Amino acid sequence: MSQRVAVPSLIGVAVLGAVAAGGPAVASTAAEPALEGGSAHHVAPSGGSAGSLALAADVRDDSGVRGLKVLAWPARSKLGPAEAELRHADDATCRGISDGTSRCTYALKVTRQEAAGLERGAWYVPVPAVAEDGDTVFLPRAAAFDVGR
Repeated sequence: MSQRVAVPSLIGVAVLGAVAAGGPAVASTAAEPALEGGSAHHVAPSGGSAGSLALAADVRDDSGVRGLKVLAWPARSKLGPAEAELRHADDATCRGISDGTSRCTYALKVTRQEAAGLERGAWYVPVPAVAEDGDTVFLPRAAAFDVGR
């Protein structure tokens, strides 16, 4: 399994799911970044084609956006990742779309073998967003999706 797909060894499953959209998550102060419109989308592998997981979110901060980390986590797990545990998660690609706002996207190909090892049901995508001035916000449920049967 590729490093990009690894979820902490305690869970031992890869990232993917069916279709879902997360509601907006909002930071309440101007001092920290705000994430809006987080959504995740999965296409299961079929035939000879790999599946995929995609995440998109707009991140806003007056100083600009430095980055966003991405990791998926099964909702049934009683162990949710903390912000510190996401330091080594995958990076989303963030591109400026207006002053202080960036669209961050993440895409991952998922093999049939990786998909077979996934826990079925709801998954959450927690993300920490970091502004250029170093301010951060952690959203434990920035987006959600389902892994179907």
